[in-house]
Amino acid sequence: MPTGRGEAGPALRGGALGRRGRALPAEPEPEPEQEPEARGGMETTGPGGSGVAGSYDVVVVGGGISGLSAAKLLSESGLSVVVLEARNRVGGRTFTIRNKHVGYVDVGGAYVGPTQNRILRLAKELGIETYKVNIDGYAIHYRAGKSRHFVGIRPSTWNPFVYLDYNNFWRTLDKFGKEIPLEAPWDAPHAEEWDKMTMKELINKTCWTKAGKEFATLFVNVNVTSEPHEVSALWFLWYVRQCGGTSRIFSVTNGGQGKYVISAIPPILTTKIHYNPELPPKRNQLIQRMPMGSVIKCMMYYKEAFWEKKGCSAALFIEDEECPIGITMDDTKPDGSFPAIMGFILTRKAVKLASLTKEERKKKICESYAKAMGMEEALHPVHYEEKNWTMEQYSGGCYTAYFPPGIMYSYGRIIRQPVDRIYFAGTETATQWSGYMEGAVQAGERAAREILHRMGKISENEIWMPEPESKDVPSRPFTTTFWERNLPSAPGLLCLLGNTVFFTSVAAAGLFAYKKGLLIRN
Repeated sequence: MPTGRGEAGPALRGGALGRRGRALPAEPEPEPEQEPEARGGMETTGPGGSGVAGSYDVVVVGGGISGLSAAKLLSESGLSVVVLEARNRVGGRTFTIRNKHVGYVDVGGAYVGPTQNRILRLAKELGIETYKVNIDGYAIHYRAGKSRHFVGIRPSTWNPFVYLDYNNFWRTLDKFGKEIPLEAPWDAPHAEEWDKMTMKELINKTCWTKAGKEFATLFVNVNVTSEPHEVSALWFLWYVRQCGGTSRIFSVTNGGQGKYVISAIPPILTTKIHYNPELPPKRNQLIQRMPMGSVIKCMMYYKEAFWEKKGCSAALFIEDEECPIGITMDDTKPDGSFPAIMGFILTRKAVKLASLTKEERKKKICESYAKAMGMEEALHPVHYEEKNWTMEQYSGGCYTAYFPPGIMYSYGRIIRQPVDRIYFAGTETATQWSGYMEGAVQAGERAAREILHRMGKISENEIWMPEPESKDVPSRPFTTTFWERNLPSAPGLLCLLGNTVFFTSVAAAGLFAYKKGLLIRN
């Protein structure tokens, strides 16, 4: 899953929200005429399903955050639940590594922030420690062999036309996003039109300068680990919208039988499950049309945080095809131990550089950091960790699945629709912070409540429960300036200047002709 961007939120220490345990023998099934007793048990099983037999109220497929959130809520509601996980660990697209070189490091989903209230609540319930990420100092935007320092969440530029492109791109995303319903993006007024369009086409329509188009491409790469030509404009507009806008965004066989099933794995992986009876045609077609993004998460450790001494936050935005990393941030522990820079190798670069050895990737990353930061110390790390999510057969990639053009409008509305007694969770089915850990919790708890409603335990209006705002990490509204709201686009400015020159020239010519007596005077 993606990390929290926009306002720098606290890092979530601890990774998975549960632990793998050996399944206990199943209790006897109650007689058919009786209501099942509230056993309130939750069990997990890894590869082989050791110890799992008998019948459960609910079988959850997938032990990631979404599946565990569903299982937790159902278990607390008195149902017997078993979680089936193909790996020998739980956590899914979150994964914490611990060793003497790093202490602990989250090589999957790691960051949470304001408005991500469900994952914040769950972390607090489970006693998972959070801490604020260091954002003190200047950030660096590296492009065309030059580094520019800036402060804030958006790079600055000396070129007024590039600035107009930046501003118009973000403004357009937010403006179009407001037209899209969070729960039903396929019902937006321009849904069909936008779904036929790729983000590359929208970028080309919105941005005029090469620099503007390239930064917009990086914006797409960073947020959904996919290329603009691969993703639907409708889906990306919705994705940004359900994360709170551009500023806020910058995560059954060989087991038991159950009365209900929750599928909490990425859509594309459900094609590996054999269904009897078969899935409905549209569901079967949808899950074959939602590929996963590509990313390698990289942590470079140093003897000391040399960037801090020079006033740098270690936040880098790198636009250079020769540099593996696209975006970075400081990953030093809150007590100052294990100084590190975390970076992402994104989309096309992740695929290209996967053929290199780990040591070769490390060398290229260090060289790119030294070049972008202008600091020779970056060439001398003491340790390197990485996680190539494109190699994970039980995730298929990261951060999230995406909708190519033409899919969301035609198939999107069935992504959460149950199939008989099979219900669907997973962060891709969320309506807020889809693709993030927050979305995983929302989706898992929603699927659990759908089952509770079907069993008659809760009313229908309790399925979609609003989440109170976190008191520990309250959100603050983003404000835009008068100029950000009203500046023209680069083509708009050129058109305005052209019209101004034209009418000024006509007026001057008319005045000249009038004074020379070339015009008839009354």
